This record gives sequence, C-alpha cells and structure tokens, in this order.
Amino acid sequence: MSVQFIEQNGQKQYAVVPVADYEKLLEKAEMLDDIATFDQALASEDELVPAEIVNRLLNGENKIKVWREHRGLTQAGLAESCNMAQASIAQIECGKRTGTVAVLKKIAEALGVDLDDLV
Repeated sequence: MSVQFIEQNGQKQYAVVPVADYEKLLEKAEMLDDIATFDQALASEDELVPAEIVNRLLNGENKIKVWREHRGLTQAGLAESCNMAQASIAQIECGKRTGTVAVLKKIAEALGVDLDDLV
C-alpha cells in the first residue's frame, strides 16, 4: 500500500491512499464491526432467532404455530403443557379462535416467549 502524507506545521494531518486500498480498508473495518456485533449478540442473554423463523413471522404465518414448530412441539404437546385440548390449539393456529389473554399467556409461557411475541 502506497501512502502519501500531508503535513501541517510538521505534523502529519492527512493520509492519501489509492482508492483500491481505501476500499479494502473500508471492507475490513465493516468486517470488524460485524464481528463485534456478532460477539455482542453471543454474549447477550437474548435468544438468537434463526432467519427462517423471523421470515415466517414477517410473512404473516401464525405466530403460535411458528414458535411451536421452532420449539419442536406438536399441537398435542403444547396443549398438554398448557392444560388445554389439542383442538383448541389447532383452532387458534388456524384462526378460528383468537384465545383469551389468559390462554395466550399460558401458551407464551409454554413456548418460552413473551406474550408480545404472540400478539
């Protein structure tokens, strides 16, 4: 890398580098930022959610179904955890029922998510 310095009062004030070198430096700086962000995410106690799950939620799929499947639960397994009937879970997932706040709280707890993640 060839660098030219511009001085003021005998002190280096600016560095002039070829554009290709400048772009490489920018790319490396962005990579370091990405690594730092990734390290912070790993150190955080927040759950990391795979992009597939986020995309399903953003595409409007039923939130309970998406989280249930992400947790590896069947409707019957979730229903049992919530002391509910499997048919009730099925009806909520397909939109035939909305579920009361109390029911949604039970489901959120069983799925290990906040109520806000389901509504």
